[in-house]
Amino acid sequence: MGVGAKVGKRIADMGFNASGGVINWFPGHMAAATRAIRDRLKVADLVIEVRDSRRWVRHFDSCKEDCLPISAHSKSSVTQLLALVELKLKEVISREPTLLVIVVGIPNVGKSALINSIHQIATSRLPVEEKIKRATVGPLPGVTQDIAGYKIANRPSIYVLDTPGVLMPSIPDIETGLKLALTGAVKNSVVGEERLAQYLLAVLNTRKTPLHWERLVCLDNYQREGPETMPDEENNIFKDSSPKRRRRLNESDVLYIEDVVKEVQRTLYVTFKEFKGNLEEENELESLIDTQLAALRKSFRIPHKASAEARTMVSKKLITLFRMGKLGPFILDNLPNTS
Repeated sequence: MGVGAKVGKRIADMGFNASGGVINWFPGHMAAATRAIRDRLKVADLVIEVRDSRRWVRHFDSCKEDCLPISAHSKSSVTQLLALVELKLKEVISREPTLLVIVVGIPNVGKSALINSIHQIATSRLPVEEKIKRATVGPLPGVTQDIAGYKIANRPSIYVLDTPGVLMPSIPDIETGLKLALTGAVKNSVVGEERLAQYLLAVLNTRKTPLHWERLVCLDNYQREGPETMPDEENNIFKDSSPKRRRRLNESDVLYIEDVVKEVQRTLYVTFKEFKGNLEEENELESLIDTQLAALRKSFRIPHKASAEARTMVSKKLITLFRMGKLGPFILDNLPNTS
């Protein structure tokens, strides 16, 4: 689902995207972490950079850079990473009693989840008396604010440093800022949920993504099996306040989410199919997005509220589904030509 540079630039320049200005988020802890990481790089034996690099593997291969596609939740996948680490450290292992691996990346990219998986596998190789620590994993950027070390091997001793996610002090353009914010690397409050939802819908519509969900409309016997109302506030899985950890989803949650996802996809397909305007015209595309945000209120089963409040709630829930991967796998960057 790639998109050309011309279309990507046009989306970022549209009034509802550009009006908020360039997005920057570089809080004090991030500046301090940048300095600390720079100091530790001087003594690191290996650096692992974690990226959301779907479809980028071929590009890195063409640049002769080591790139291993993994899932932090797959034991076999993480084991492959550990094998690569040992291979890269093979020469150093023969002369150094203690080795240091540092993990870096932007906020909310999955560093701590990867660290936990590495530690889970590595602790099986360690003596029972070794203390087990886990990195804190959270749905919001900025959860890891200190540099912490975790022992993953003996003889030689290998330590992995988990670092806070850091961004560049100044994000160069609006489009880059919107992409980072949409993936969760920048706090929602910095950008605004509605602006993010508008950008997401602009990307989906210009790529004609809703047409992929036509099958849902063709299911005439489709019936909702989930609850008719949103879960209560305390257990609301879409609640975007500031929990430090994601709670584990139960079976009811899963069924509810899948039901909502189908309705959201159906709504976006129907509104896109009924749209008779020109996607190349900013005002007409913005009109389609407004229609979709209004229609999604019913899909998310939002009770009667003031228009502005309901629109914000729709925006939050749509962004949450995107970040959970429920709308499908997407890449927001323009892939370089590797041919």
